[in-house]
This record gives sequence, structure tokens and C-alpha cells, in this order.
Amino acid sequence: MSLSFVSTSPIIEVQNLTQRFGTQEILHGISLSVQRGETLVLLGRSGGGKSVFLRHLIGLMRPASGKVLIDGQDISSLTERQLEHVRKKIGMLFQDGALFDSMNVFENVAFPLREHGERDENRIQEKVAHALQLVSLSGHDKKMPVNLSGGMRKRTALARAVISQPACILYDEPTAGLDPIVSDTINKLIRRLQKQLQVTSVVVTHDMTSANHVADRIALMHEGRIHFFGTLEEFHASRDPLLLDFLHGRSHEID
Repeated sequence: MSLSFVSTSPIIEVQNLTQRFGTQEILHGISLSVQRGETLVLLGRSGGGKSVFLRHLIGLMRPASGKVLIDGQDISSLTERQLEHVRKKIGMLFQDGALFDSMNVFENVAFPLREHGERDENRIQEKVAHALQLVSLSGHDKKMPVNLSGGMRKRTALARAVISQPACILYDEPTAGLDPIVSDTINKLIRRLQKQLQVTSVVVTHDMTSANHVADRIALMHEGRIHFFGTLEEFHASRDPLLLDFLHGRSHEID
């Protein structure tokens, strides 16, 4: 896959990011950048700190040390009120979708608009209809989350993530718990939205099939550090034993 994005400066830049829970250090001085318009896939084993890293990019967690820059602005010490402006630039698809069970599809997708002060109901209707069309869910706006399949829940959450027209979308394990056919649908949506909306994407996953479908560049996290950072082609060409084990799903824990 060739790199088709055009960039003059990174939209996301992380500098020496460290995070710890109690005495346990989870992230060990991570540094990387995400260029405008690209899809960066962050790979790693479960429990390796990928989701913790992702939450720093939207200010849901504060670094123990280091910096997180969005559009050149360090968000590490911003107040919640100051973070509101930053979060308008970033949409996030949480691992479980994080839908409100008491709201139907329409209200779930409209939620960010209302939170940001939109009061024009006609405008809300138009934006929700467009967002649902982008994820192929037109006509399902009255359904409750309990009546949605796993894939439909993810697509509803994705419509909610894009409705405010973010510059960047963060995906936390977007294909987790989905069968291969539905996973392929989500992967195609990630690519389609990147092209249609010209957004930057950061995809956290341990699914190599998904990575192969959507990645421009790959970062492999191992034990809280970035072990590899490069293009998809460079990842596949590497002879690094750790990369090969991950690529082929090999374990050495039980011989």
C-alpha cells in the first residue's frame, strides 16, 4: 500500500510519554507522530498499554511525564474546558461502542451535536442522516441498541464519532468481538471514511487482518515501548523475530 497522504506537519505528536499506575510503569517514554491524512495502526498484545496510550490523545488521561501535541498544542496540562476545543477535532470509537442504552440510534448519533450546543433540530436531522448514510445505517435511526447486532453497534458508534466532522478519528479495537465478515465491513468503512472525509485515523488493534487492510504506517508496542515504527511494507519485510511472531501469531510462552 502506498502512502497517499499529504502533510506539512503532524496532526499528533507524542514526546517521551510516560504513564504509571501506582508503582507499575505502563508506558515507557513513547515518542511518535501521526501525519495528516494517514492511517496509523498501533499493534500490540492485549494488556500492553495500547488503549492507555490512545486515551492520552483525547485528554482522557494525563501523562505522568512527557507531552501530547494536537495540531502543535500541548494538551497535557489543559483544563476540561480547554480540552473541549481539542476534542471537537477528534472523534473516538470506543472498544465496546459505548452507546447509551436508553437512547435510540438517532439520539446516540445526535448526542455530540447537542453537547456542543446545537439547537437547530433541522440541522441535527440533516447531520444525523448524513452520518448514518456514511456508515450504511440509513433507516435504522429508531432502533434501540439492544436490537442492534455487534456490527451495527460499532457502525452507530462510528456515525457518532464522525458527526462533528473531526480532523482525526481514534479507533480502539474496532473489530474486537466481530466475525470475519463484519470485521471486513468495519475495515472497509475505516478506509472509506479516510478517503471521503480526508480524516487522519489512529487504529489500535491486535488484529493483523485489520492492520493489513487499513494501515499506511504501523507502530508495534511491546512492553510499553514502541518496538517498531514504519510503513506496512517495511513491517512485512522485517526479519525481526518479535515482528515475525506477531505477524504469524506465534507464542513461545508454552513449549
